[in-house]
Order: sequence, then structure tokens, then C-alpha cells
Amino acid sequence: MHRMTPSGTALRRTLGVRDAVVVGLGSMVGAGVFSALEPAARAAGSGLLPGLALAAVVAYCNAMSSARLAARYPASGGTYVYGRERLGPFWGYLAGWAFVVGKTASCAAMALTVGAYVWPGQAHAVAVAAVVALTAVNYGGIQKSAWLTRLIVAVVLAVLAAVVVVCLASGRADAGRLGIGLSSGAGGVLQAAGLLFFAFAGYARIATLGEEVRDPARTIPRAIPLALGITLVVYACVAVAVLAVLGTDRLGHATAPLADAVRAAGVPELVPVVRAGAAVAALGSLLALILGVSRTTLAMARDGHLPGTLAAVHPRSRVPHRAELAVGAVVAVVAATVDVRGAIGFSSFGVLAYYAVANASAWTLSPAPSARATPVLGLLGCATLAFALPAVSVVAGAGVLAVGVAAYGVRRWARRRHTE
Repeated sequence: MHRMTPSGTALRRTLGVRDAVVVGLGSMVGAGVFSALEPAARAAGSGLLPGLALAAVVAYCNAMSSARLAARYPASGGTYVYGRERLGPFWGYLAGWAFVVGKTASCAAMALTVGAYVWPGQAHAVAVAAVVALTAVNYGGIQKSAWLTRLIVAVVLAVLAAVVVVCLASGRADAGRLGIGLSSGAGGVLQAAGLLFFAFAGYARIATLGEEVRDPARTIPRAIPLALGITLVVYACVAVAVLAVLGTDRLGHATAPLADAVRAAGVPELVPVVRAGAAVAALGSLLALILGVSRTTLAMARDGHLPGTLAAVHPRSRVPHRAELAVGAVVAVVAATVDVRGAIGFSSFGVLAYYAVANASAWTLSPAPSARATPVLGLLGCATLAFALPAVSVVAGAGVLAVGVAAYGVRRWARRRHTE
């Protein structure tokens, strides 16, 4: 049964379709396109584009499941809420745990990406400053966050368009370098798809902000596929352009693929612009990540899985201010002390586990076979991509999930003892 949110802790519904699409774009058309192509090309070789297509198919299934669930349960928390309502408290908790832990690591990774591009010698200091600044923006209200995200998305799309035009218009582009195939085998394509899924995962932010969307039953099902479709077109254009200039071998060993591509295209003066675009993209991803993690933290605090003080909502700005401050503080500490820029695989494992719960939840919405086909395909896709990731990512991700399960069991045991 759907739980009502107490009126004093409800968030303010201010986001329309356009704002929701922009939030999704800010999450997806962000640092992922600057960072995920290189490890994916190294894994898949000439199977990079099939890997991108496979990641997009799994993301589409997840998006459709999330959209149906968000229309039914328009509350903050995303799959944490859906799993709790459709499958039971444990599955909701597991989804929330996977999301909060995995995305907290992603937040720190994006913050360090900003630092690496803005001031490489002081990357950690810049990362902390970025976290503090964006936490302050989010604290001021969802509309301020949406306005800044619009600006970031516009800048990033302009930079990516410039990269595509420069690469394809240069005399050094060669369609033969696309080499679409399976040279690294099906395993390589699956691993690339799992890594590229990291770059698509931001559409969840739209559902996670369900309590701040106007007319969610109409807005969210429209916004999620729109944002995903635009992102897929952008990523496909960028991947084709970069491959046409670099080829799979050079792309698989490029430290900054898009910058290397414009340099190889004969326009080295565009490299600083691409680097600036990568920093702005990382800021956009970080902004959206902090929004999503804080809203899931709010939902879990409401149910007692996290300290109840994190469920507070600011009386004026109507944002979960304590959850935002707590998330910002944790991310700042991690970004200041640990280098987690290699956490793409770890984050992907957690997010794929999160969406596996979303698809299982969507499967329960209707007994009709046609309605269940998409969540079944999404669930199988999530499981396949999760275990096709590099072994270190699978082991680390499974270990973190096991810690969460153990914590849940200890808390249940303590509550049972307390009531006896």
C-alpha cells in the first residue's frame, strides 16, 4: 500500500516536462561521454558501437519500467520506493543501499574529474570546492538547480557538437575505422555495454525527483524517454566521430579521447575548449548526482533505515536540506582523501543492481504478457551486464551489497529484540 508523505515534510512540485528532461540530460550528457568511451573501446575493440547499442537497449527497458513506476509512486526515492511498495521492505532497502553507496562514489569521481581538468596539481582541493559549491546551489531550492543544469547542458551540447563537426569534416576521418564487429568476442561487447551503461544511468534522476515534479503521472513518462532518446543520439554521433578519426586501437589507449580526437583531426586549438567542456560536464553530473543521492537518503531516513534527522525538509526552500548537507559532507571527505576516478565499473554494478529491482517491481504492475516483456528483458539485461563487468568491479560491488544486507539483518534483529 502506497504510503502518504506527511504534509510538513513534503517537497515542492515545481518541475515541468522541460525541466525534468534537462535534469536527465544533465545527468547523462555529462562526464560519462568524456570518460566511458576509452575503457569501453579497450574492452570491445571493433565491437564498441554494438556495445553502445546494447547499453541503450537495456537503458530503454529500465527507463520504461522506471517511468511506469514513477507515475504510480510519485515520491522521492526512486527505486527504493518502488521496491518497498511492490516487492517488500528488504528489496527497497537493497535498491536504496546500492544507489546511495554506488552514486556517492560516482559523486566523488565526478568531483575529482572537475579537479583534474581545472587544476591537475590541486585536483582534490578543487573537487572539494566543487562539492561545497554545488551543495550550496541544491540547498537553495530545486529551481536554482534546474536553472544551473540548463546552462551546463547547453554548454556541453555545444562542445560535443563542435567535436562531432570538426572530426567528421576533417580530411582525416575514415569510415573504415568504425570497424563494426565482434573482434573482442561477445564478452568484450557485454563488458563495454556494462561500462557504457554508466553514461546512460542518469535518467533515474527524473524518477528520483518524483516528489518535485508537477503532474508526475504525465510528466515523468514523457520526460524519461525524451531524455534517453536525445542522449542516445548525442552519444552515437560522438562515438562515430571519434572512432572515424582515432580508430578503436587509439581510442582504447587515449587518456582524453575527445581531446585526442580533435587534435588528430588537425584542430589542436579546440583542445582547451574540450577540456573546459569536460569540466563543465562533470559539474553537471555532480549536481544531478547530489540531487539524486540526497532524495534517496531522504526516503530511506523516512523509513528509519538512516537517521531520522535526515528526513527534515527546509520550511522555506522545501528541499531535504539535512540530507543534502550530509551527502555533500561525505562526498567532500571521500573526494579529499581517495582517488576514485576508476570507479566506473563499481558504480555501474551498483546502478545495475538498482535497476534490476526496478524491473522486478515493474513486472508486478500488470499480469499482461505484453506489459511484462519490457521489465523481463530489462532484468535479464541488468544481470548480464552486471556480471560481465571487470572482475574487480563485480567483487567490490557484491561485497558492498553484502555489507548492506548484513546491516539490514542486524537492524531487524535489534528491533525484534527490542519489541520482545
